[in-house]
Amino acid sequence: MTPLPTPERVATGKVRDLYVMGDHLLIVASDRISAFERVFPTDVPDKGRVLTAMSVFWFRELADVLPNHLVACDGPLIPKAFRGRALLVERLDMLPVEAVVRGHLTGRGYADYRRSGSVCGLELPRGLAESARLPEPIFTPSTKARPGEPDENIDFDTFAAILGRALAEEVREASLELYRRGAARAAEQGLLLADTKFEFGIGADGRLVLADELLTPDSARYWLPDGHRPGRPRPSFDKQHVRDWLVDPASGWDCVSALPPLPPEVVTATRDRYLEAYRRITGLSLADWPRDPADLRQPASQLGQCGCAGDRRDPHREQDVHRPRRPAALQPG
Repeated sequence: MTPLPTPERVATGKVRDLYVMGDHLLIVASDRISAFERVFPTDVPDKGRVLTAMSVFWFRELADVLPNHLVACDGPLIPKAFRGRALLVERLDMLPVEAVVRGHLTGRGYADYRRSGSVCGLELPRGLAESARLPEPIFTPSTKARPGEPDENIDFDTFAAILGRALAEEVREASLELYRRGAARAAEQGLLLADTKFEFGIGADGRLVLADELLTPDSARYWLPDGHRPGRPRPSFDKQHVRDWLVDPASGWDCVSALPPLPPEVVTATRDRYLEAYRRITGLSLADWPRDPADLRQPASQLGQCGCAGDRRDPHREQDVHRPRRPAALQPG
């Protein structure tokens, strides 16, 4: 048997570590958590497993929209030390921009709207309150900043100048369709998908490929649909709870020093939010991730809830990850 290559770490991000594994890359999600481009000294247990498991779920769920970079999520290709937190992925030439889609007006988008009445050059109706649902989802790209620096929103013409018009339009079309499909699935599970970011790369054959993480609590904002008063931020299943604690004077943070340790109650509440997001979206328990690929005891009716419509295969089996050709509507012209 050919021995597996030894992982070589080549980069460390705020949350993920990147390793070279032969002809592929290994993305390992840690339990680190960040805010305002800085990393807390306190981990959130199971966060890395949630990000990994949820990305795998969505890569399968949306594989018919666009090919993705996932090669394996379990089995002999994943080093045991990283099992449950690692994705073996295709090497890509990553695009130097981020693709953001908003279905609701919140966060930086709402701040831009208050200043100018528009987001990324897109004029919006007057009088929209914070958290308002937009008439249609909008594509609002941003730069991909260097570590420690914030991303900047850009208009589509700037986005197209960076990528070229044809590729920019392909990315926009794919992003909007990914958001619509993700939002529809989330709605079936009783959640609103407020906004999200996508990352893409170009494969060896020149095709556009979906990469990084997908619709996780770190890259997407999920809300409960009820119990909200217009004009105020909505409680969300992400790290907003951590940001809120940090900017409260009680945290003692001066906006300049290194981030302080998180109190145990904040860690617990944040972990609970991530676990609940995974459970609600997938219908699965994180305790079962990753499942033994040989374990087929789960009822077919449950498996059908985990993959694409009508799919009865195990969503956690690496041999079931597939890469269908891009639909004709998304083929470059």
